Amino acid sequence: MSYFTHNGYGYSKRLCEDATSWFLNSFFPNHSIGVDIDHKGLKRDNVVGYCDTIDYSYRPRLFLIELQAHMDRELYLKTLFHELTHLAQWVRGDLRIRYGKLCFCKTPVENWEYWYQPHEIEARREEDRLYNWYLNDKKSVAATKLSHNWSNRLTGG
Repeated sequence: MSYFTHNGYGYSKRLCEDATSWFLNSFFPNHSIGVDIDHKGLKRDNVVGYCDTIDYSYRPRLFLIELQAHMDRELYLKTLFHELTHLAQWVRGDLRIRYGKLCFCKTPVENWEYWYQPHEIEARREEDRLYNWYLNDKKSVAATKLSHNWSNRLTGG
């Protein structure tokens, strides 16, 4: 059973809980993963999010995700899913520390500039896919509830 905590300022607690629960339950239902999500000012670092392991680099199960405070809903969700993709890369073993270097699929990521690092390319691709998947899941749940409660009404498409 996975768990997560969140703290900080400038974010929707309900959105954070809902999106993180959806991700962990969808992709790691049988894992025991701990995630601490910290919302704070990261503007001076010129980033919107980080994902780090907190326990150890081999088969980590405890993670820290730091997110920029005061993002709009779409950017917030895409950034959260981007960082959760990095979490998934650590859990799957694709992202790991080998001989003191961060590696993706056994190749040091320092061999590429940031925008061309393979783990970042995957995370940028997945953030859009997960964002759309999450919204469609939430829309279908809402439509199911609506059609269940008012069976004489049509649901929008």
